[in-house]
Amino acid sequence: MKAWRLERLGGALEFADVAIPTPGPGDVVVKLEASALMSYLKAYVEGTLPFYNPPDGWFTPGGNGVGVIHAVGREVYHLKQGERVLVSSHIVANENARDPAQFLLGVTAAGPAAKALQRNWRDGTLADYVRVPKSSVTPVKGMDWASPEQLCVLTRFAVPFGGLIRGRLAAGETIIVTGATGAYGSAAVLLALALGAARIVAAGRNTAMLDALGRLGPRVTTVALGGDAGADSERLRAASGGSADLAFDMVGNARDANATLAALRSLRRGGRLVLMGSMTVPLPIPYLDVMLNDIEILGQFMYPQNALMRLCELARSELLDFRAVQTRAFPLEALPEAMAAAAKAGGLECVVVRPS
Repeated sequence: MKAWRLERLGGALEFADVAIPTPGPGDVVVKLEASALMSYLKAYVEGTLPFYNPPDGWFTPGGNGVGVIHAVGREVYHLKQGERVLVSSHIVANENARDPAQFLLGVTAAGPAAKALQRNWRDGTLADYVRVPKSSVTPVKGMDWASPEQLCVLTRFAVPFGGLIRGRLAAGETIIVTGATGAYGSAAVLLALALGAARIVAAGRNTAMLDALGRLGPRVTTVALGGDAGADSERLRAASGGSADLAFDMVGNARDANATLAALRSLRRGGRLVLMGSMTVPLPIPYLDVMLNDIEILGQFMYPQNALMRLCELARSELLDFRAVQTRAFPLEALPEAMAAAAKAGGLECVVVRPS
């Protein structure tokens, strides 16, 4: 088969002939039809994101994808050859451990236990085939009308889905999404619509993307953030009808805490703030505000194992309009061009690669 091989972060990237993997116990080998590209994949490959911890030595990068099961190993009881499945990059050790190891397939692992887990499944989805544990694949049923590229989009929703579930978003509530103009933030807005939020305040600084989000429906209101936490909080409160039940922070690589603090200060008494983005500076928590207003602050990394199954149910029922995200497909061999396109893609665009 063909696979992209990366020597190390910032090292050589080669399109090589390698052997098709064979499944071990509990493994599934998937013949890939499409693989979704992370917006930061180009920077990752070029080594400008040094805080990532990839496999040692040559490996195949790439995380989420869609394909058809090629082979299964022993101790696989439900998954069958020929089934179309979604492949999740989030792999968690299947053990009764207090803090089970986890890593992101073809991307990173943190800590000795996670590195040991990563060594079992070194290679990601930028290839013709991928070998993964059975827990990381989800059958796609009743969605023959969706193309592989469209199905690939569903994997993007898993991350914000994990955050909204952790934040206990309930039908009829008001939610503020900061970082709404990015890939995950836009997905969070669409998910909040699917989950029955009465009002979604999409906040960010990209006015063109905010305009696009505002066209998703009357339940979506947009706020252009100016960078002053006090003034932005007033705008968010006004757009929320006074205050919000939940704030979902999806700002990536934030250089200041203003957007997060503005969202925090826009919550009602007993409101919840979910932190799922990233920040290069400390977050100065207003202790008395949080205590006096019974605010709950929740950090969340990734999503539960059944996330993609539940997303498929939302898509089949037409509650989740995942086709609002437009796809742009490249052949697998054109990965460099695809990575450049992914780095520039808007929040309602998804770049995928497809094997020949």
